[in-house]
Amino acid sequence: MRRPRFRAPCDAGPFAPAFRCRSRTWGVLVAGAAVVLALVAPGSVDAISTAPPAPVVGSGTINVPLLTVRSAPRNSARIVARLSEFRPQDYRQRYVLAVNAIQGKNGKVAWYKITVPGRPNGRTGWVRAPHVTIRTVPWQVVVFRESRVVQVWKGKKLVNTARVAVGAPGTETPTGLYFVTVRFKPVQTPFLGSFAFETSAYSKLSEWPGGGVVGLHGTTAPQLLGQAVSHGCVRLSNQTADFLRDRIPLGTPIRILAS
Repeated sequence: MRRPRFRAPCDAGPFAPAFRCRSRTWGVLVAGAAVVLALVAPGSVDAISTAPPAPVVGSGTINVPLLTVRSAPRNSARIVARLSEFRPQDYRQRYVLAVNAIQGKNGKVAWYKITVPGRPNGRTGWVRAPHVTIRTVPWQVVVFRESRVVQVWKGKKLVNTARVAVGAPGTETPTGLYFVTVRFKPVQTPFLGSFAFETSAYSKLSEWPGGGVVGLHGTTAPQLLGQAVSHGCVRLSNQTADFLRDRIPLGTPIRILAS
């Protein structure tokens, strides 16, 4: 079966060509990390929190053809969404992010509370535990929108801080808890830099396929880092994009905070 064309994140434009993923193995970017730290605006780090982000239960994949998401952890609760096992636009396996869990009488998890991708941002719901496979995720990415800074956490350890560009007035990067849905190396769209991550967040734009998916991606214009210039995406230096490429898998939580 022929795979459908891949949907680009919001900054890629309405007529962006299909992307091609290519895996690459890199060593630990010690020197690159030092460069990234040097990019942070001197006053911005002092203005942001250095407390570890709240933990999540985990992330994982769907085990059934159609996952039913309910408003409460019971079979009779209202259905708020249905998620297919594979993404219809490109037939990639769909990931979910679990933020809470309830145990059954047997002591095993019976229900997971997940974030629901799609408009409007911020929806949540409950799914039956046997219908998903959830694993712990050590990594989290935290973006401070107004400070224009990104933090990379592994558990309670802050491992990287760097400067970013965010959405311009009118197309602000949306705040909330999201997660990585696709990882890819841009091939025909160099504007997205050395590596890119599609997220479950949506911007205010509506002219792009999918309604304006928010991405984290590298850039060919590093001079714009620290500014509010995008259509809602978070632009990273290529060094930061490569640092994330070697660490954060699909399903990694992405927290976007207003401060």
